[in-house]
Amino acid sequence: MSFLLDDFLIRATLAGIGVALAAAPLGCFVVWRRMAYFGDATAHAAILGVALALAFNLSVFIGVLTVSILMATLVTRLSGRGFAMDTLLGVMAHASLAIGLVAVSFLSGVRVDLMAFLFGDILAVGVSDLAVIWGGAAAVIALISWRWDALLIATMSPELARAGGLDPEREQLVLSVTLAIVVAVALKVVGVILITALLIIPAAAARPLARTPEAMALIAALIASLAAIGGLQMSLWADTPAGPSIVTVAFCIFIASLIAASWRRSRR
Repeated sequence: MSFLLDDFLIRATLAGIGVALAAAPLGCFVVWRRMAYFGDATAHAAILGVALALAFNLSVFIGVLTVSILMATLVTRLSGRGFAMDTLLGVMAHASLAIGLVAVSFLSGVRVDLMAFLFGDILAVGVSDLAVIWGGAAAVIALISWRWDALLIATMSPELARAGGLDPEREQLVLSVTLAIVVAVALKVVGVILITALLIIPAAAARPLARTPEAMALIAALIASLAAIGGLQMSLWADTPAGPSIVTVAFCIFIASLIAASWRRSRR
């Protein structure tokens, strides 16, 4: 197996599939809860995490994970306290990105490839990165599987969740922490700008094809994995950026799913 991991394309494919499996089930909740802007705020904060990690000579993954968790928790706690959610998210998303970029500019003696952090550098994934990506994916899948029923009930009806003894705010916090893990895992693959797209597009493509929430999560995982593989092939053949190519293939699958759903409705 070690000789296979020496091939950068194999490593990139494994990384893409790992991120796809982590992002797909969470993406369903992002779509159901209309949390796209929330995902943007958390993802944009990752640049600040990169700057802090480089400044203190820490692992970039640890820096991004810490700042993303802090951002997600802060937004969750501040929501509903005098600010409209979209206003709060807009402020936090763009402010954290701007502060992160300014902080990076102050790093002396450190060479930073901002394009790699903004749009990903999946072709440069190493064996240690694979371990982090698949470890994070396993944590995300385990966490969502453990809280699946509670998260689903809290998403459908907070009142029903409270009547059943669940705390909707706690479930929102679980989603926030899970989103932070996905952001940290996906940074190397698609970058902070396209992380939200990888969360939303496969889930949106799966929605017209699924009859149950569980089926939607599984179909989204399949679509995201196909997008990762197809995007890498597109990058190889057409010499295009790998991260944007993955999102482009996911968008093409989304259009195909809409056409298939429309054709199926017309046949009834």
